[in-house]
Amino acid sequence: MFGYINVNRKELSEEDQRIYQSYYCGLCQRLRESYGKKGQVLLNYDMTFLIVLLTGLYEPENETRSFTCALHPTRKRTAFINEITDYAAAMNVVLAYHNLIDDWKDEKNYTRRTMAGMLRKDYETIRRRFPRQTDAVELYMKSLSEYEQTNESNIDLVAGLTGGMLGEIFAWKQDEWYSELKTLGFYMGKYIYLMDAYEDVEKDEKHHSYNPLLKLRKDSGEDFETLCRLMMTSMMAECAKSFERLPILQHADILRNILYSGVWTKYEYIQLKKKKKVKT
Repeated sequence: MFGYINVNRKELSEEDQRIYQSYYCGLCQRLRESYGKKGQVLLNYDMTFLIVLLTGLYEPENETRSFTCALHPTRKRTAFINEITDYAAAMNVVLAYHNLIDDWKDEKNYTRRTMAGMLRKDYETIRRRFPRQTDAVELYMKSLSEYEQTNESNIDLVAGLTGGMLGEIFAWKQDEWYSELKTLGFYMGKYIYLMDAYEDVEKDEKHHSYNPLLKLRKDSGEDFETLCRLMMTSMMAECAKSFERLPILQHADILRNILYSGVWTKYEYIQLKKKKKVKT
């Protein structure tokens, strides 16, 4: 599920790149402080988007830190940390925990099972703090497993599971912004599922793994690529509409970069791989 909500650095100003990186570093710092090195390795850019989104909306006060990063020791780095960083770090652990469990069930990967076991205590602590969000993730995993067992081919139905789950995570508080944030997360979640299924469709066909896009690929023939692009574009259009309804001024340029351009960087990368494959 991770790896699709990216920024397009080529289209971002140097100042906005610095700000975005500072939130990313802040998430890294908080994961290490709250969950140790095992938490730090779970770091991803998807939750950085959530931090920037919620920070832009709620405008909490940032703590600014200067630190030396072991991966980049030549110069000091800057980290922005606020109360939303804590929330995003917790959600990062929740999603990673279930992803590890899912990998263990699907692939019998003992390393993944061991890592999940290391996170179990932290997960239970987070579950007590955020029962609404963790319940949504657990329901998502249960429902997705049922769809996989019955080989559900309705892609909109299956993608909607990811949308419902991510909607609850994006809705940090049950306040006046709950409904809109949930809508934004819903369409973002559907987009992520579609992109993930699209990226894996050839691999899943080869290994006879579940993927609801396989039926569409079989039925639509030459129209498959166009239909996939249209579905994903539709999801991001709705996601962008929801974002534009929110009164966000702070970091708006960064967020628009991600929503209108950054989320498509993986798609463009997939297309380049396909073109290279055809040439060879």
